[in-house]
Amino acid sequence: MPAAAASCDTLISTFLEMLAAERGAAPNTLEAYRRDLDGFAAVLQQRGRTLQGAVPADISAHLKQLSEAGLAASSRARLLSALRQFFRFLANEGVIAEDPTPGIAGPKLGRPLPRTLSMAEVEKLLEAAHLQTQGVTGRDRVRALRLHALLEILYATGMRVSELVSLPRSVLRGDPRVFTITGKGGRQRLVPLNATAREALDRYLKVGTEGDTDVAPMLETKWLWPSRGAQGYLTRQAMALELKELALSTGLDPERVSPHVLRHAFASHLLDRGADLRSVQQLLGHADISTTQIYTHVLEERLKKLVHEHHPLAKTRLRKGS
Repeated sequence: MPAAAASCDTLISTFLEMLAAERGAAPNTLEAYRRDLDGFAAVLQQRGRTLQGAVPADISAHLKQLSEAGLAASSRARLLSALRQFFRFLANEGVIAEDPTPGIAGPKLGRPLPRTLSMAEVEKLLEAAHLQTQGVTGRDRVRALRLHALLEILYATGMRVSELVSLPRSVLRGDPRVFTITGKGGRQRLVPLNATAREALDRYLKVGTEGDTDVAPMLETKWLWPSRGAQGYLTRQAMALELKELALSTGLDPERVSPHVLRHAFASHLLDRGADLRSVQQLLGHADISTTQIYTHVLEERLKKLVHEHHPLAKTRLRKGS
C-alpha cells in the first residue's frame, strides 16, 4: 500500500476510534462512515491527492459525481456529514490547517412519510408467525418460536432491529414486564413488554428444557437470540429475510415488510390511539424529538378526523358547500 494511502487509512481509523470511544457511535454508523471515507480517499488517490490536501472543490465534485451516478440524496447527505465530522476532527487535531467542508451545500432532502402497515396487516403477520410454531420440532421449532417472539417484541416495543437482535440474556433479570436496553450513543431506556410478547418469549426460552436436547446448546450463551455466526447472535439481515418469507406466506408484499416498518407501525399505531409525541420519542429512543416528528402526519390526520366528526359546524358547512 502506498504511503499516502496508508496515511489516509490511519487517519480514518483514528477518527472512527474517536467516534466509538467519545460519542458511542453504533457499529453500523462506523461501518457506513468507513465506506464513505474510504470511497472519498480512493477518489482522491486516483487524482494523486491525499485527504490532508483535500479542498472544497474535491468534495463538491465527488458529491456531484455520486448524484449523477444515481446515489440517493439521503446517502449523499450521510457522506457529507461524515466528511464534515472527519475534517473538523483533523483540523482540531492540527493535522490540517483548515476544514474544507464549511460552505458546501448538502443535497435537498424530501421528507417522505415512513412506510408502515395497518393494524390488521400486523395482526396477520403475528398470527401467521404463531401458526408456524405449531406442528414442528427440533431446530424448525426453535426458528419458528424465535421469529414469533422477535415479532411480538418488536411490535410491542418499537425497538430498533439492531437493538433487538443483540439483546443479551441479562435483560431477563429484574421486572419481567420491561427490558432495559442500550440504544444509540450508549443511551439506556426502558421498554415495556405486553403480556402477549412476554408469553411468546417464554415459549421460546423453554426450548431445550422440554426434551429438545439437540437444540439446548444453542441457548447456552450470553445472547438472547444466539446464532452460530461470527457475532454470536442473529443478524439483522437474517431476521429481515425470515420476516419477508413470512410476509410472502401471508399474501403481503414482502417489499412492504421489514423490521424497520414494524417499528414505524408501532409508533404510528400508538399515536393513532392517542399517545403523545413525547412519550413515543422516549419509547423509540430518539435523542431529539424532531426525529419523532416525522410521525406527526398521524396526529394531523387524527385531529382532522376529530374536528370533522365532532365540531358542531363542520357537517353544516359541508352541506352548504355541496
